[in-house]
Formats: sequence, C-alpha cells, structure tokens
Amino acid sequence: MPTPVSPEPLHCVLDTNVVLDLFHFADPVALPILQALENGKLACWADEATLAELARVLTYPELNVAAQQAAQIMQRYQELCRRADAGTVPLAKLPRCPDPDDQKFLELAARTGARLLISKDKALLGLARKPGLPFQIMPPNKAATKITGMATSKQ
Repeated sequence: MPTPVSPEPLHCVLDTNVVLDLFHFADPVALPILQALENGKLACWADEATLAELARVLTYPELNVAAQQAAQIMQRYQELCRRADAGTVPLAKLPRCPDPDDQKFLELAARTGARLLISKDKALLGLARKPGLPFQIMPPNKAATKITGMATSKQ
C-alpha cells in the first residue's frame, strides 16, 4: 500500500504586525494561521531583513516585551519559518510600496515563490489589486479563511 503524499504547504510571508499577532498578542483572528504553521499546511519565509525588523520592533517600549520574552518570540518564530537568503532568486517586477520599509516583504515573497503575503499594513494591502503580482496580499482574517478553506477542501 503506497504511503500517502502530504500536500505541499502554502508558502507565505508574514509582515511584522502579523508575527506580533501570532506570538505576542495571541490574536484569535490569527489563530488559524498559527495552527497551519504548526501542522505544516503553511510554510512561512523570513530573511535577515524581516527578522531584524521583528527584533527591533520587539524592543519598542509601547509593546512592553521583556528581553527574555522577545528572545522566546524570536526563537519560536524562527523554528516555524524557513530562512531565505538575500537575492537567491531573480525578483519579478514588483510595484513600489509607498512605505519603503515594507518593500522587503514584497521582495521576500517574490524571491521565495510565496503565494501569499499576509499583512495588516495599509501600504502593502493597497498593492493587493496591482496587476501582475506573483502572489496575493491579504489581511490575516481573509488569509485565515483561505487557509481553513484549503484544509477543509483537502480532507
């Protein structure tokens, strides 16, 4: 009897706010995203630039994250995501994000072949309707619906 082949996970990129929702705020809207990461239905990509931004944001006083908690968040996130090297895949033509700090998420998604960029950032979400993007951009609530719908349709 052949061994069943696990379906390829949906590849994605999470912006920093979504990572915070998952690992700091425990936002119930984002819970299906975390579950999909943990059970291998979702493969998340990060690189040096996105991880550096997360590390920096975790030090913001308004988040009130202790150093040990920040280290735990970084470790847990890195355990669940795949690490991409800079410039390993030629970038598709991408729109310019109105917020230059967010361009790295577009480039990471294109470089890794991600199908989904999950973001809460208005500048990134505003690009969702741009023609020719090689991936979808959507907020966590819509991404969670998409992910749970995929899990249901594959069962």
